Amino acid sequence: MYKDDRITIVIPCLNEEAGVRKVLESLPDFVDEAIVVDNDSTDRTAEVASEYGAVVIAELSRGYGRAYKKGFAHATGDIIITLDGDHSYPVDALSYLLEAFRHSKVDFLSASRLPLLDRDAMGWKNLVGNRMLSLVMSALYLRWINDSQSGMWVFRRRALEQMNLTSDGMAFSEEIKIEAIRNRNIGFREIFINYSQRRGETKLQMWRDGFQNLWFLFKKRLVP
Repeated sequence: MYKDDRITIVIPCLNEEAGVRKVLESLPDFVDEAIVVDNDSTDRTAEVASEYGAVVIAELSRGYGRAYKKGFAHATGDIIITLDGDHSYPVDALSYLLEAFRHSKVDFLSASRLPLLDRDAMGWKNLVGNRMLSLVMSALYLRWINDSQSGMWVFRRRALEQMNLTSDGMAFSEEIKIEAIRNRNIGFREIFINYSQRRGETKLQMWRDGFQNLWFLFKKRLVP
């Protein structure tokens, strides 16, 4: 518990045996619940997560959005924080993020990886793609977005009740931000974090996911 709020961590995982171990062993004591959504892994991700005390939930239909929606449905905390299972997001910054969130006067805070402190943390093609998607999202929704693809968020669980989350894929990272921006009762802000190189193989298919995310931005804008 963090200052009277129960904290739930949700981590979607697909073959993240190496990274999820590091994430879970680094979680601070104030985390009340750690949920690992095993998205049909073929390695020991689920076993490792269980060994470290996480609640492991299976989502056999692969998809970034599907995994998150399954995890959110099981979360019981007042505040939900998301992390990737590859240990690329800073687990040691959770208290910093929670303090920023408590003073932000919004119900959704997104952690921006940009500008990168570690130039090796993200390939240049991914960086250019992210910049382009963030620029398009900013133009479409009339709100400057530094990192439209960030997967680390801090938000009130009650905000989910006011969101229409439809994406089952990588575009989910854009959609949840869009829903927060659109709804004044939720509110949206970004805060900078330090981002590190991932452990294990990347699941992102750059060209396919990039075009799908771009198409989703326009579709979401035209068809709420």
